[in-house]
Amino acid sequence: MDAYLFVHFKEKKTPDGEQVYFALSKDGFNWEQVNDGLPVLWSKLGDEGVRDHTIVRTRSGKFYILATDLGLANGFDTKYRGSWGNIGREGSKCLAMWESDDLVNWSEQRMIPLGDEDFGCLWAPDVIYDHRNEDYVIHWSSAHASNNYGHKAIYYTRTKDFESFTEPKLLCRKDGSGIIDSAIYEENGLFYRFLKSEADPASIILQKGKTLTGEYTRIEAFDAEMAKLESTAYEAPTAFKLADGRWCLLLDFYGVQGEGQGYVPFIADDIDSGVFIRSDASFNFPYRFKHGTVLTITSEEYDRILRIKA
Repeated sequence: MDAYLFVHFKEKKTPDGEQVYFALSKDGFNWEQVNDGLPVLWSKLGDEGVRDHTIVRTRSGKFYILATDLGLANGFDTKYRGSWGNIGREGSKCLAMWESDDLVNWSEQRMIPLGDEDFGCLWAPDVIYDHRNEDYVIHWSSAHASNNYGHKAIYYTRTKDFESFTEPKLLCRKDGSGIIDSAIYEENGLFYRFLKSEADPASIILQKGKTLTGEYTRIEAFDAEMAKLESTAYEAPTAFKLADGRWCLLLDFYGVQGEGQGYVPFIADDIDSGVFIRSDASFNFPYRFKHGTVLTITSEEYDRILRIKA
């Protein structure tokens, strides 16, 4: 793989922000907008807005984009009556999904109902391939009736074809606080799971496990790096491996409005060390990306995507 695709949304007060945007990079450091910075895909179903995007390249050669079905620009003060608590119970009962063979031509939007009446909002999906089961694990955060829609936890389902999905199961929860925005990566036969902890600490945490859906333990060196930050207002981790073997972690900073909001980079020599150093000076972003996922792509795919005029 020779380049990187960033699938994301923009934090705007208008409905065009909560759509599907693409950005590209040849080195993972310097990013450029696609389609003149306009949406590549528009949500026409559900809330007609999508957030918290993820993208996966499957073994069959297909690509899938999944996202939270949530349009706050039009619905926060009306449908959800100005309450994040109402969103947590009533929002995003389905995930929005598109599929493609070439990253340029995309299917019509589909809505994927993964939960049941006991699930609150299905937030921030992510996908990882499970080599042992030869299927894909889709994981997300939700409030749930089992604890009276209190602290959020991470749930998951399995699929082989993105057509049928297993009954959701609990992947992990945390004593004393909610956890959201899970992102899981496999490296050297181990699994690394980034999570946003909502309290104790109110920060991103990194865990390591021997199996995808089994037990994980905290990496304390990562905690030490996060403790150096002046703010706890980071969420939406997405990570990718650079060409030289280092890992880049991008965290979405939401501690300000407008300029200064969006993703900031952290670099580690290896993911297992947990030592991710903030590295703003090395990166160039044309605008402030919001909650999304980075996918490694080929030079040919890069060239095709760069020509998109949606």
